[in-house]
Amino acid sequence: MQSLRIGAKVGNPAEYVELNAAKFNRHTFWCGQSGSGKTYALGVVLEQLILQTKLPLLIMDPNADFTKLGNLRPEATKEEAQGIEDASLHVLHSGSQNPDKLYARFTDLSAASKAAVLRLDPVLDAEEFNVLLHLDGNVESWDDAKFIAALRDSGGSGELRLANRIENLQVLEWDLWSRGATSVTDIVRARPRVTVMDLGGFEHPEEPKVAALATLEDLWARRHERKPILIVIDEAHNLCSPNPLSPVEKALTEQLIQIAAEGRKFGLWLFLSTQRPTKIHPNVLSQCDNLGLMRVNSPRDLKEIGEVFGFIPTPLLEQAKNFAQGQGLFAGAFIAEPAINQMRDRITEEGGGDVKVPLA
Repeated sequence: MQSLRIGAKVGNPAEYVELNAAKFNRHTFWCGQSGSGKTYALGVVLEQLILQTKLPLLIMDPNADFTKLGNLRPEATKEEAQGIEDASLHVLHSGSQNPDKLYARFTDLSAASKAAVLRLDPVLDAEEFNVLLHLDGNVESWDDAKFIAALRDSGGSGELRLANRIENLQVLEWDLWSRGATSVTDIVRARPRVTVMDLGGFEHPEEPKVAALATLEDLWARRHERKPILIVIDEAHNLCSPNPLSPVEKALTEQLIQIAAEGRKFGLWLFLSTQRPTKIHPNVLSQCDNLGLMRVNSPRDLKEIGEVFGFIPTPLLEQAKNFAQGQGLFAGAFIAEPAINQMRDRITEEGGGDVKVPLA
């Protein structure tokens, strides 16, 4: 068994806690309230997956917490440093000031997702929707102004309404679109060891969700290739809400529900991290077999976790109320028996972190 040493048992520091790397072919739920050390602990596990396996990781990162996953701390051993340096790491940044940009192609989206971006209903907006279905353009030589002008010059009522809609929504102004540059889907298809999607720098709130949707749709469309990948979604409530509101949120949640229900047999495995179980769609949460639980004080949240992971004794779950920072309960397919662990130190730098209070 390939083991990931993530720390030591609370109360017995001489006894290591190890996760079975082979059992990350199950969906994993990672939970802990703010200040519990959840993100730091997630980083420990991701480092060990890089060092001890060949499993490709796709990390959707809303707070730039994992953008420095390739930057080593002085505490890293020579072997650990070499293992991290040997990993093929792609960090794709959002925002206009970064050279390694996170791009997606509008043309790669399914018809339903294109319509979601433009808030089109196939029945209520039938004419515009039909124009969208038949749009064709060379992304290598794309020109926004010429595209809009062509729609207006066509003389069709559907084309005119679609042009007005696109301009009113300002979709063409998004930094996300590749316009001939390399898309995130191109990179992920090649299965580098680690791809970090820095989602936090976009100006429009829909852009990170569309970036995630484009990537997940492409993975699902190519699922029969059966190329394994671990899809890590930090702050997963941003992408997998139990109550999606916008058309894009609904399309994204539906795609995640489909991957949660059917993705395992195709090698599409989810690793979802969030602060509360009730912030994740129940049809996704219910498919998780592995649990990493940091400090959680809410009785409602602990009850929800107990119902989903019914094999964990209630007295053990209740201890999560009193966990110190960096302590967590691990249970499920990836560990022989439930254990309460104190996380080991990171060997790479954290990209984010708390803002310190200015002191006199």
